[in-house]
Amino acid sequence: MAEQVQDSRSQVVGDDPIANSLVLPIGSRVNERGRLEVGGCDVVELVEEHGTPAYIYAEDDLRSRARAYREAFERRGVDGEVLFASKAFPATAAYKLFAEEGLSVDVASGGELHMALAAGFDPARIHMHGNNKTDEEILMASRAGIGHLILDSFDEIERAERLLDGPMKVLIRVTPGVKPSTHDFITTGQLDSKFGFGAGDASSAAAAIERVLACDKLELVGLHAHIGSQIFELEPYRLAIGALGELAGDWCKVVDVGGGLGVAYTEDDRPPAIDDYIGTKVAGVREVFGDEVGILVEPGRSLVANAGLTAYRVGTVKEIPGIRTYVAVDGGMSDNLRPMLYGSRYEALIADRAAAEPDSTVTVAGMHCESGDVLVRDARLAGPAVGDVLVTPATGAYGHAMASNYNGVTRPPVIFCRAGAARVVVRRETYDDLTARDV
Repeated sequence: MAEQVQDSRSQVVGDDPIANSLVLPIGSRVNERGRLEVGGCDVVELVEEHGTPAYIYAEDDLRSRARAYREAFERRGVDGEVLFASKAFPATAAYKLFAEEGLSVDVASGGELHMALAAGFDPARIHMHGNNKTDEEILMASRAGIGHLILDSFDEIERAERLLDGPMKVLIRVTPGVKPSTHDFITTGQLDSKFGFGAGDASSAAAAIERVLACDKLELVGLHAHIGSQIFELEPYRLAIGALGELAGDWCKVVDVGGGLGVAYTEDDRPPAIDDYIGTKVAGVREVFGDEVGILVEPGRSLVANAGLTAYRVGTVKEIPGIRTYVAVDGGMSDNLRPMLYGSRYEALIADRAAAEPDSTVTVAGMHCESGDVLVRDARLAGPAVGDVLVTPATGAYGHAMASNYNGVTRPPVIFCRAGAARVVVRRETYDDLTARDV
């Protein structure tokens, strides 16, 4: 199955658009009842049992992508470390699954560190980010014995030096001055960034390196750069690696070259294959740093986005003659904020009639009290009707992570499906949960 991911599923199952879809989980199909099936589970039956909205994941898809990253390193004879960028899907079950698959993890808060430890990650395989770590988070990371603390500012260097009792391995985060083609809100490698130390500013990254090398409580072992997310180009990674090389010295044993590999949110998207992505990063590091420097990568959304989808129930179909037809579902910006935050585009599909030809152009709207609560504009659907189960694929990243209780809605459950069996790994919230923290 990992090979399926490597070739972007370009030659999978004849002409079946569902089986060949880049946006749906690997192994998805139309079953004998004409319904969408994910992980061997009938999506309509799933929501009849568990309700809507619901986040549904194909567990084998998650595992397959993790293995594809590891195997891409192995084919090149490189013992690369693959870090699950857990902000994309911070659920304990996901941490546990990726720990089982031999991955490491990066965390960006005390809460994510808590979940990673609870899920069984070896602390040495946990790496902590964050542009404003608290005293408590630094101490928590130190006491847990995590692999690396990634330093982000001079204030943080001083804070860590003051708090730590003994040496801790650290990386310095560098903003290399590389701006890929992606949304401005998810670019992180340009010089004007809240993250890291500027590579082009002699008083910043170079000064931070000098400062840390002089500190007996911080053991500088490498550099980190992350240039952004949802990137379809490979050349910017080489440029970022080159910028890191200009800063490195004999102390540099590890290079964390970040993540950012784009995913298919629509059928028109064609992201690079995992193998090509890893090949580019390995070649870049070997060219600039040689063969002895360890390589870390942080594949966040590309591990989880297409492995998951969100299922809704259609509540109303409202036609405004000559203008637009709204198909309203029982979720929206509370379970998928990305269309409102970034203008992100998604596909939509009626799970009850998954093989039917689309015959309607509609706008899929959420149920919240905001005109901007729109999930998919100009979606092509097959005869949408009240009561249908509508799914939006590729919501496996940042849906659960960014979910809220806006309008007092309860956050959806997370359901893992494998070989026809479904298990709830995060339960649906109840109304009592909404008041449970009141004092």
